Amino acid sequence: MFNKILIANRGEIAVRIIRAARELGVGTVAIYSTADRDALHVHLADEAICVGPARSTESYLNMNNILSAAVATGAQAIHPGFGFLSENSKFARLCEEMNIKFIGPSAKVMDMMGDKINARAEMIKAGVPVTPGSEGEVHTTDEAVKIAEEIGYPIMLKASAGGGGKGIRKVNNVEELVPAFEAAQAEAQAAFGNGAMFIERMIFPARHIEVQILGDSQGNVIHLGERDCSLQRNNQKVLEESPSAAIGHTLRNEITAAAVKAAQHVSYENAGTIEFLLDESSGKFYFMEMNTRVQVEHPVTEFVSGVDIVKEQIRVANGNELSVKQEDVTFSGHAIECRINAENPKFNFAPSPGKITNLFLPNGGVGLRVDSAMYSGYSIPPYYDSMIAKVIVHGENRFEALMKMQRALLEFDVEGVITNVDFQLELISDPHVVAGDYDTSFLGNVFLPEYQKED
Repeated sequence: MFNKILIANRGEIAVRIIRAARELGVGTVAIYSTADRDALHVHLADEAICVGPARSTESYLNMNNILSAAVATGAQAIHPGFGFLSENSKFARLCEEMNIKFIGPSAKVMDMMGDKINARAEMIKAGVPVTPGSEGEVHTTDEAVKIAEEIGYPIMLKASAGGGGKGIRKVNNVEELVPAFEAAQAEAQAAFGNGAMFIERMIFPARHIEVQILGDSQGNVIHLGERDCSLQRNNQKVLEESPSAAIGHTLRNEITAAAVKAAQHVSYENAGTIEFLLDESSGKFYFMEMNTRVQVEHPVTEFVSGVDIVKEQIRVANGNELSVKQEDVTFSGHAIECRINAENPKFNFAPSPGKITNLFLPNGGVGLRVDSAMYSGYSIPPYYDSMIAKVIVHGENRFEALMKMQRALLEFDVEGVITNVDFQLELISDPHVVAGDYDTSFLGNVFLPEYQKED
């Protein structure tokens, strides 16, 4: 096993990785920006090293500084977490060249599956269903108009190198296409340094279903079931649950088998997620994209499967086989995760950085977990993502999980900054959500208009 790994991230995911490594007997190195000097992950790691100023491009995205920190501290591997450099094939390739293990798939596989156009082509080869769309990169509005006419409206514009909801636009007709394409392309260029787009027919309404997979260097690939991530705002997930209330036994077997087939086709190693759109009216599902990293919502899968995904990531990167085979994986109960953000839902979810003057995180009872890097007295910097915690619950069934989440959110108390706790409590208590009757349009078209009418 590795003696020491460096965590190239911050916040709750850095804390999560440090704890998993410590339980495996592995030493840890935290990196931090000058704005994160007092962050929890800095205090918890065995060593910590500053890699630059507050701006992420000069610190958490500074490949040279991060690799220098790994060399200086003798770290044998780097865990990128999610976001930042987690899906950057150049960084993975640099790690390989410096004989530092990147805890994730190879750079080659990241290039293949991280680029949406390449991934789409590979899934067609693998026999995994994909939505009708463009066959390659789209660079001009003239190309976009022609392709949209061929596949039919409504369509989705997506950044080829995108992620995190950036460079994505829904287009209902030709009048909307040109301004939407130009805006999405500019956003993609700014976020990823790549303005290449692709187009696919929009499956609407739809469920956003993703399957957690794990693979090792010996060629073993397993799935850990599915997650329903249909509650989204601006293509950003708000709440996730497992299993999906929209899927029965037969469809579950089909969609998880497709995910395993997809991962096997590209010889996938480490943790990854295959994302699908499910057309509930027809029961057909379509490959959307692959995330070649650990997901924000991985704890719901850990609750229902009993598998520690982060520990498996470290073991697999060390060259070990997966600790479980598919026949060993059993699923129990129901899990839900709510993302808690320092933001004001009443003012278009504007970020709310500041000093936390008092903090009480819900606890007590079986099946409740809070992943967070917050503590009373900590000042949330304004430079990074607004997520401050994840509340995850597990119950014997979906109703028990819903009630446990309601209880947990009622107990969550944070002072000094505005959060979306009350928003999440109203969402988890909504009759449609309680009944499992929602799709990707529900939050934006049904729930939010009513929520924002309230005083």
